[in-house]
Amino acid sequence: MVVGAGGAGMTAALAASAHGLETVLIERSAYFGGSTARSGGGVWIPNNYALRDAGQGDDPELSRTYLDSIVGDVVPKVRRDTYLERGPEVLDFVRDHTPLRFTWVPQYADYHPEAPGGRPAGRSCEPVPMDARFLGDELDRLHPQYTKAPANMIVTQADFRKISLGLRTLRGPVTMARILLRRMVSLLRGRRMYAMGNAIAIGLRKGLVDAGVPVHYDTELTDLVIEDGRVVGVRVRHDGQEHVVRARRGVVLGSGGFERNLEMREKYQPQPTSVDWTTGSQFNTGGGILAGIAAGAQTDLMDDSWWGPTIPLPSGPWFALAERNLPGSIIVNQAGERYMNEALPYVEAVHAMYDGEATGIGHVPSWMIVDQRYRNRYIFAGLFPRQPFPGRWYEYGTIRKASTIEALAEEIDVPPGALRATVDRFNGFAHTGVDEDFHRGESAYDKYYSDPTVKPNPSLHVIDEGPFYAVKIVPGDLGTKGGLATDEGARVLRPDGSPIPGLYAAGNCSSAVMGHTYAGPGATIGPALTFGYLAAETIAAGG
Repeated sequence: MVVGAGGAGMTAALAASAHGLETVLIERSAYFGGSTARSGGGVWIPNNYALRDAGQGDDPELSRTYLDSIVGDVVPKVRRDTYLERGPEVLDFVRDHTPLRFTWVPQYADYHPEAPGGRPAGRSCEPVPMDARFLGDELDRLHPQYTKAPANMIVTQADFRKISLGLRTLRGPVTMARILLRRMVSLLRGRRMYAMGNAIAIGLRKGLVDAGVPVHYDTELTDLVIEDGRVVGVRVRHDGQEHVVRARRGVVLGSGGFERNLEMREKYQPQPTSVDWTTGSQFNTGGGILAGIAAGAQTDLMDDSWWGPTIPLPSGPWFALAERNLPGSIIVNQAGERYMNEALPYVEAVHAMYDGEATGIGHVPSWMIVDQRYRNRYIFAGLFPRQPFPGRWYEYGTIRKASTIEALAEEIDVPPGALRATVDRFNGFAHTGVDEDFHRGESAYDKYYSDPTVKPNPSLHVIDEGPFYAVKIVPGDLGTKGGLATDEGARVLRPDGSPIPGLYAAGNCSSAVMGHTYAGPGATIGPALTFGYLAAETIAAGG
């Protein structure tokens, strides 16, 4: 029995079937894909076939050194090592049992490339776009996307980096023209093209169809059935009726995190918090975690998430990625001061936001300060360069505008003198190319979403061309990263470290193998696939 039709659950079900186990997957919503389908689709698994094919394979000892250096003893070494050792095999399995194929994302740096073992060229791969007509009517059950895009508008992670620069380089318009041409060709040929996280979800779902694994939608886990200390099944709710489903070999929880459960957020996570700031699936309310806790499981990392500075928009949260790295922008707190390198990896950036709350200096909300030059140059939260901010964004309180920095400070209720001093100091750094306060632009990761036409530092530019804008920034996330404690075989553990017989977990309902940090693009999906696969293997081996 597998609970949850996201990346972890579908991989577990597919692997269990390949081991000859009679397998059933239940999903509380009417959709497959979960948060994986809503993601950018990156997969961080060092030395996998896609990286080797691109000439980007590396010494396994280097990736081990890297995880050791950034994660440390927060996560047992055996779990970290198992992930690195078995991850490439998992992508081989997915390639052999689904239509999914992966390719290297060129130069998308590890998130801590200067750490021991880090790679400035990156270890991330993404799915090759696919025509999903093979899924038929089942494709209508693909989890709704994070942002709406026209049919067949395929933008890969590699494409996004180029088009975020607008017309600043030739690659931007050429890439956009190629995207539009691909869309026109696909429409003419009747294709249904998908990329990024959608492609991962679709590929795994096709694998389950081919393997004959049934997926039961609108079937919610309500509890685990335990007999003589062993999990032997699940209680579920379907069409308003309660049912018990027995599982002879085991139950794998792949039901996602608790990002949409305000009570759990307020109990475990730093404050302030909101279910409206997450881009995770609206169905991730922690049901699997709560069932595991009721069965006696230990939890870990419940205070952490896959954080990211987020722009609260009327249509929903926008996860700010390239926007923070591009030159001509800063982020200030409620004292009107910078407090971090704005181009930090997104998890670390929100850690910095909450650190400010802990010291009594208000960092939530923060404000991104940009000028008209910045808006004329770059794509921002889905808006094209020079496209005005929509009126409803102003009405919602997300955007403030003024003709001077001092007037803008009044708009966002920060000290005008402090904001002016902050901007002037930053402008001085932009002229010299050296951020003396926070070293922005020095890391290879900072440079990935920067503007190579800006000198001497592609991540720094003066902010001096009015009017000026302030954009509200809150601590959002892609999902929570705390959950049930597991071992290297995905067995769920009790507080004394012993496994709960018959219970396994993978994905965001289990505590993250990445600990409090984030190794690189796809360091959520990579472990989800890997430990889903290992859960099935452990069950098949009788463990």
